Order: sequence, then C-alpha cells, then structure tokens
Amino acid sequence: MTKTVQQTVRLPAPPRALYDIYMDARKHAAAVNSKVAIGRRVGGTFRAFGGMLRGKVLALVPGRMIVQTWRSKNWKRTDLDSILILTFRPAPGGGRVDLVHANVPDRDYPPIKRGWNTYYWKRWRAYLRRRG
Repeated sequence: MTKTVQQTVRLPAPPRALYDIYMDARKHAAAVNSKVAIGRRVGGTFRAFGGMLRGKVLALVPGRMIVQTWRSKNWKRTDLDSILILTFRPAPGGGRVDLVHANVPDRDYPPIKRGWNTYYWKRWRAYLRRRG
C-alpha cells in the first residue's frame, strides 16, 4: 500500500523565490546543505542528498508549480516511483508552498513526512534568514 503526504508551509519569500530555491541547483544545495543536481526543464533529472533521492521533472509552470517523480535509493525495486507536486502561492509575509507527495510506500511514510520538515522547510527557513 501507499500513502500521500500533504503539507503546507508559509515562508518569508515570494512564490517565485521559493520556486527558484527548489529549481536552481546552487540555491537548492545551499538551502538543504547537500549536493543537488536538477534539470530545469521537463524531462530533466533530479538528484539530492548524495544520490539518496532521485527523480525526473514531469511538468513545470515557472514560479508556480513543479511536478516530478521522486524515489529513495532505499526503496525496493518493485516500489513504484512516487509523484511530487509543489505549488507556490502568495501568502501574507511571503509565500506558501503546498506539497502533495503521492504513492509513498507505507513503511517510508513516517520518515518522509518528517523529512520534508527536517530537511526542507526548517532548512529553507534558515537559508532565507541567512540571505536576509
């Protein structure tokens, strides 16, 4: 069985800046403190955290939405890729990221749900504070 992670986070930056933190490999790497490679076009590939995470860009609406396959190196070969949808919207004081991460294997749901907060949202907040 699989589950879906759904999260909404408000951050002190406009939607376009938040989109760029994810899609610009240098900014993404600086924000999460790990080497990242990401293709900025549909069909481009994604790798992060030493190759622990990988995927492929399925759709982009610049400044507004990212859709990609997403897979952990630890998943079984028989596990299907998950689908990650990130949407970026204006919010008071900055922007909002809505995350839908579908088809996450049951056994990996708790660490992936926590991981988005630990490895992304907390680190993005720290990155945005540093950038001032």
